[in-house]
Amino acid sequence: MQARAREDLKKLVTDGLVEAGLTYRSAGAFSTPRRLTLTIEGLTPESPTLREERKGPAATAPAAALVGFLRSTGLMREQLELRDDKKGQVWFASIERPGRPASAIVAEVLEATIRNFPWPKAMRWGSGSLRWVRPLHAILCLMTTEAGAEVVPLTIEGITAGDTTEGHRFMVPGRFAVSGFDDYRAKLRRAFVMLDAAEREAVIWAQAGNLAFAQGLEVVPDAGLLAEVAGLVEWPVVLIGAIGEAFLGLPPEVLQTSMRAHQKFFSVKNPATGRIEGFVTVANRETIDHGQTILQGNQKVLSARLSDARFFWENDLRRVKAEGLEGMAAGLAHVTFHNKLGSQLDRVKRIEALAREIAPLVGAAPDLAAEAARVAKADLQSAMVGEFPELQGIMGRYYAEAAGHNDGVPEACREHYQPLGPGDAVPTAPVSVAVALADKIDTLCGFWAIDEKPTGSKDPFALRRAALGVIRLVLGNGVRFNLLDRIVLPFSRFNLIEWNGEGKSVASDLLAFFHDRLKVFLRDQGIRHDVIDACLAMPGNDDLTLLVKRAEALAAFLKTDDGENLLQGFKRANNILTQAETKDGVEYSYGADPKFAETEAERALFAALDAAEGAISPAIEAEDFAAAMTAMAALRAPIDAFFEAVQVNAENPVIRRNRLNLLNRIRAICLGVADLGRIEG
Repeated sequence: MQARAREDLKKLVTDGLVEAGLTYRSAGAFSTPRRLTLTIEGLTPESPTLREERKGPAATAPAAALVGFLRSTGLMREQLELRDDKKGQVWFASIERPGRPASAIVAEVLEATIRNFPWPKAMRWGSGSLRWVRPLHAILCLMTTEAGAEVVPLTIEGITAGDTTEGHRFMVPGRFAVSGFDDYRAKLRRAFVMLDAAEREAVIWAQAGNLAFAQGLEVVPDAGLLAEVAGLVEWPVVLIGAIGEAFLGLPPEVLQTSMRAHQKFFSVKNPATGRIEGFVTVANRETIDHGQTILQGNQKVLSARLSDARFFWENDLRRVKAEGLEGMAAGLAHVTFHNKLGSQLDRVKRIEALAREIAPLVGAAPDLAAEAARVAKADLQSAMVGEFPELQGIMGRYYAEAAGHNDGVPEACREHYQPLGPGDAVPTAPVSVAVALADKIDTLCGFWAIDEKPTGSKDPFALRRAALGVIRLVLGNGVRFNLLDRIVLPFSRFNLIEWNGEGKSVASDLLAFFHDRLKVFLRDQGIRHDVIDACLAMPGNDDLTLLVKRAEALAAFLKTDDGENLLQGFKRANNILTQAETKDGVEYSYGADPKFAETEAERALFAALDAAEGAISPAIEAEDFAAAMTAMAALRAPIDAFFEAVQVNAENPVIRRNRLNLLNRIRAICLGVADLGRIEG
């Protein structure tokens, strides 16, 4: 909560000061487990005097209207001024609000901030009504000027602001006075309190790295744990210890997860063996014995924790060897996935069928993909995953290897959850890809079938993440299939909607959801939304790999001068043609004849269109969109020359019709690559 609290404190206070008319140069927020601090530099000493002129009722208005106006302004009648207006005389009030000293404004803003602070969790204590994350003991609030430090007059729930604080509660007990932020920070440092969380993180990481390096080891990076531990201590003292020999046979992920979750320990790895052999803990104080007592206590507790983990591990291995992984997975029949979608075992059966069908499309053996799908969720029934749910998939790989599975099946157990987020790796092993796609497609189809779609603000089943996972799996591995076909197949297995027009509508709606996620993904890659829309309008838009190839080629083409100018030429031709077809009530698409060409520009355009068609059609058929765009770029010059030299709406109706049909050829050729009408600009 500390990082959010720092930002909330800074925003609430500075916004309140600005609203009251004060300005400031800079602000900084800091936190430790026991204090939340804000410093503001360059605060103006008082708010400015405000003058406001307010128009009131007419002189002929009822007396009650004038009384109400006086009440709203806080003035007397003799303080008003009667002026001529368009419709007669009107009362005017000139209101002057004198400036206020900054200390009074700070006191008001700070009290409102404290009483309404948005802690995610808060508590009351004693008989007061104040709610805070923990009982609030003291408030230090100073205004420092050239004349010296002034305590801001503020009392909340019996706590009066002062100029004193206290350092480390064990190492330097007792309160001391400060005269400003620099003095505050320096005295806290001498009292064994590092105020800045970033400094504490840096100290912890540096000390941990040095201690590990001295033993020929290295600390496993863990940014989340580093931030958490830095928020638990005011004076970090880093200690390093060894893991007992009896526990070194546990999988490294088990050691790391157990130490992280239960003890907030960093894992220390032997780079030569890759094993986790030690741990780093962070104490909150210095001791006479240099932390040996603390370290011994931590090692004792850690041994108990790892004994539990070893019991889970050995018990799970015995079960796998006795029952096999499919035997372990049988218990999933008693685990509900969703009350409308059946058990986890029902889901596994659907994933198995879908993985078998996807396997040939990704280069995997169907039987292996089906085998992997049957056992991929088995570790959900293990004692280890029951204790540490974050190890699902990771333990599945170990258990699959212990059960004798091979040929990519153990890897699929671990990787089929991936990618979990934007920074997560995309599996590339064929069996893993088949099961991962089947898993995510089944999830999406299932929740679409029961109408549990994401809303603007809620996505409780992480369906956006699942769709993005499918997109990244397909694009990352160059997978080629029609997504709509893959969606239709699972829907027919749910038996929740009749497979008729309604079912197809649901599948189409899910495809549109995929397209929305793809737009977000491609925008992050720098491809404009209108470029994506232009490609989505083309046939085969449920082949995501083909769709992205087209979009990338079009985006690159439009960044060139030829591409931009050709786009304008297309739009000009399309506009003239559309207006003529609307006016004449006919479609000019019956073929232009070069024998009716009257100018060299026309004849040159006929020749250029013939050449472009001959190059573009085979390029599109070969899915070489870059070559198709290059061929289309050759049309720029003849189209420009045509519009400069030729009047399309000629007086001769035969010539006019021929020229409009020629514009139709331009439109048809350009639209064969992408719907350029959807491109902005």
